[in-house]
Amino acid sequence: MSSRLVAGVDSSTQSTKIVVCDAETGAVVRTSRAPHPDGTSVDPEVWWRAYEDATADGMLDGVEAIAVGGQQHGMVALDSDGAVVREALLWNDVRSAGAARELVDELGGAGAWVDRLDVVPVAAFTVAKVRWLRDAEPDNAARLDTVVLPHDWLTGRILEAGGGLRGWTTDRGDASGTGYWSPVTGEYDAGIQRLALGREFGVPRVLGPAEPAGVTDAGLVVGAGTGDNMGAALGLGLQPGDVVVSLGTSGTVFAVQDTPTRDASGQIAGFASADGRHLPLMCTLNAARVLTTGAQLLGVDLDEFSRLALAAPIGAQGLTLLPYLDGERTPDLPDATGTLGGLTRANATPENLARACVEGMLANLVAGVEGLKQHGLSARRIVLIGGAAASAAVREIAPILFGLPVHIPAPGEYVGIGAARQAAWALAGGDEPPAWHVAYDHELEATDDDVTAGRAVYERSVSYTHLTLPT
Repeated sequence: MSSRLVAGVDSSTQSTKIVVCDAETGAVVRTSRAPHPDGTSVDPEVWWRAYEDATADGMLDGVEAIAVGGQQHGMVALDSDGAVVREALLWNDVRSAGAARELVDELGGAGAWVDRLDVVPVAAFTVAKVRWLRDAEPDNAARLDTVVLPHDWLTGRILEAGGGLRGWTTDRGDASGTGYWSPVTGEYDAGIQRLALGREFGVPRVLGPAEPAGVTDAGLVVGAGTGDNMGAALGLGLQPGDVVVSLGTSGTVFAVQDTPTRDASGQIAGFASADGRHLPLMCTLNAARVLTTGAQLLGVDLDEFSRLALAAPIGAQGLTLLPYLDGERTPDLPDATGTLGGLTRANATPENLARACVEGMLANLVAGVEGLKQHGLSARRIVLIGGAAASAAVREIAPILFGLPVHIPAPGEYVGIGAARQAAWALAGGDEPPAWHVAYDHELEATDDDVTAGRAVYERSVSYTHLTLPT
């Protein structure tokens, strides 16, 4: 008897990836990938063309259900006919930073936002991009009828191509990153919409975790889909005490819990998870690209860069990098630049610079773990994923800075796997997603002495960060 197959789509900033899995076990059967252009704004049709390329040559043969995990926050503005008004603004487009600050102030400060939506908007959030559109492009704002997210748009496009589109949909996980849907009440906030645009606008229907978005004429079940971080959490099957650190284009720290976070500082966003719970998350703009930039600066490849970093002592002899190369989201410093501090003739070596890049990138994420702990989350291990997790230097230095065991899952496209697991859930129904096994290749720990030294590195990074924060 042949296995039932499901597929997950990871539509990220950089590419579209397809993962086809066994619906019962989660075993990956086949994968494919198609690239996206670089940039912070893009015509959504690029995502559709990449999807078509990635699903060519029989990739979806035998697949009974599919779901999309997409980059969070992006604003896809549609007119009354469903046509795209302008290029989609992606999460990493910081032109809306001023709009975010205005919205925070106009509602009465960060505490008012947390009380109402359990998030404090920054430039990445959809609500800030809507406000930016109102002020910067009033003609386009006047045309705007509906706002959907990248995963919503691609889900709808799949259904439209298959004859099954019955209206725009989203899920509670991705909706919680808009800044106008509350994971606490489970409702859109029309007052926030009016605050952002001056009027209400159309929004997708929010589906339950196992509720399909529709079915194509060919019988393909299309799941609700979700945001990329929510998809990764579902793909990893997170348990209490698991804290994910994801090192991709962005860096994220998140965990699944049963109650809202309510972090008035805005450092931890109180998102919803794809399985009906909550997903407190901290996000930085600068992660893997810090390493590629460091390697470029030193004129070496990434393997040599990693070797150099491991040849330097913990703390890089006092050299500290604040890695705000593209501005920063957390802390909220959209106009910041990278800062190299503590430079002396004695520590000015390629080895120390490479080490400072790795430690600086990780220290930014340690702050997120510390933030989750302050809100009562019990962290027993770090689950390290993302492209930069393959770096030997990152693997050795991470347990030193986090001060916790670091477990690295077997290589896999966990956003796509999570989307596929959601598709299997939509296909089978029930109260819980199918129980898929996750294998771990590495379990890493540091000595107590190294953890103590790593703590000093983190604290030095925090002190430099405070010098950078606006007064």
